[in-house]
Amino acid sequence: MATSRRVRRSLVVFAVVALLTAGCTLPAFAPRTDVEGTPAPAGSSATWRPCPEAAEDLVGRGAPDMRYECARIAVPRDWGTGGGATAGPGVGQTFEIALLRARSTKQRARIGSLVVNPGGPGGSGVDTAVYLSFGPQFGGLPASVTERFDIVGFDPRGVSRSSPVKCISDADLDASFGYDPDPASQAAFDGFVGLSQRIGRGCGDRYGDQLPLYGSEQAARDMDAVRAAVGDDKLTYLGYSYGTLLGAIYAQLYPQRVRALVLDGAVDPQQRLVAGSESQARGFERAFGNFTRWCAANAARCPIAPDARAAVTSAIDKAKVSPVRGDDGREATAGWVFYAVISSLYTEAGWQELARAIDRLAEGDPKDVFRLADSYAGREGDGHYSNLFDANLAVNCADETEKPSREQIRQLQSQWRTKYPLFGPALAVGMLSCVEWPGSRDAYPTGRADGAPPIVVVGTTGDPATPYEQTGRLASMLGVGRVLTWEGEGHTAYPQTSCITKAVDAYLLELTVPREGLRCPAR
Repeated sequence: MATSRRVRRSLVVFAVVALLTAGCTLPAFAPRTDVEGTPAPAGSSATWRPCPEAAEDLVGRGAPDMRYECARIAVPRDWGTGGGATAGPGVGQTFEIALLRARSTKQRARIGSLVVNPGGPGGSGVDTAVYLSFGPQFGGLPASVTERFDIVGFDPRGVSRSSPVKCISDADLDASFGYDPDPASQAAFDGFVGLSQRIGRGCGDRYGDQLPLYGSEQAARDMDAVRAAVGDDKLTYLGYSYGTLLGAIYAQLYPQRVRALVLDGAVDPQQRLVAGSESQARGFERAFGNFTRWCAANAARCPIAPDARAAVTSAIDKAKVSPVRGDDGREATAGWVFYAVISSLYTEAGWQELARAIDRLAEGDPKDVFRLADSYAGREGDGHYSNLFDANLAVNCADETEKPSREQIRQLQSQWRTKYPLFGPALAVGMLSCVEWPGSRDAYPTGRADGAPPIVVVGTTGDPATPYEQTGRLASMLGVGRVLTWEGEGHTAYPQTSCITKAVDAYLLELTVPREGLRCPAR
């Protein structure tokens, strides 16, 4: 059925969660539905209203046996240290946080709410709650979970429906995505510096000294307001990718208010800008190597076999000097080809799509390249973007205290070109986005979650965006983390295989912690 295919594609897009740290871009989700109503103040219960249109607008219909309700809560723009700022930007003002609750009509023995966040930063938790409500047939949560929990998604401050940040023009986003991912000449490098400066100035002019208020510690404090609003004494939480950082910060701030946290696609909070960017360069190179080996072993399904690396590299090189023009006049520049590659590496299912897109590009047809890149970028058919990247920069740059010089970045671009030839230069140059960002910074805590119960930290060995090495580091930093490993490909693991699903479900439902060292096979 066409509707089923649409739902499945939406859930695959949900699974494509986020590049982080290096000020890079990340994939967008489906169109948004406004969550109306008067916001309840922080610390009070949410006032819910039916909103079946949320699921209808996202995927064409609601999930069977699911009801959807929406609400808004108001939170202080500046929580301050320990719960309330008395001076400075944002004091006395509030942000609105949008919530969606998906509740099964078959709910029994209700435990509480499972609060979810898909990462980014910039991903919509409201959308994610809808996607996860569709059940395992479409990659959503199993009935054993949805029949015991309300699934509650929230858009973090600055994201989508929650007092959204919007300060980057569509033209500048097009220029950023389409730019040469490895600007080798000094003039090309300086051109990207200028673009980053223009974007930073526009956001600084619009938001001024309030930019640091979009940082992750403030958002983690908002999560406690969400916990209170849904009426839970303790938080049960499922965070993907950047959402693991929010969960880790929450556990440090409110360890006694944690019931169970699943942190899937772990971010190492102690890793700063340069180290985080290099980690991603390494992770994407590793994932791309896995793709090329699959291609060589599956030539019937991979039209760019036997040497997929050469085919992709050649496509990017050709696009630098003679980009293929689509029927609408849009040019598939090196940047768009590069982001088509990035997009396809988030799921193993994307590998065959990438091979087909590169093959068709060589034949003069860029449609599949644009489809992959646009799905990642959140670029709509009319050339308009959501606020995903505005929020991504606002959050990442508010968090980031490390600020390498342009000269250091230029040196790293050259060094990483040797170490990580396809992805290193782009990850190095991507750091300019936060280097040229205005405003002060608001660093989040990076310590132990003493007093919290065991927290499950899930890692995927082939994860490109949050490489597996970060899994153990996050668990170790928290002091109460228990690592659960999936020996698979792509970004994030739950609920993709029976082994992972069984272990996470037992933890969420019964608080049974996975045994030490549990590793789940790819299939």
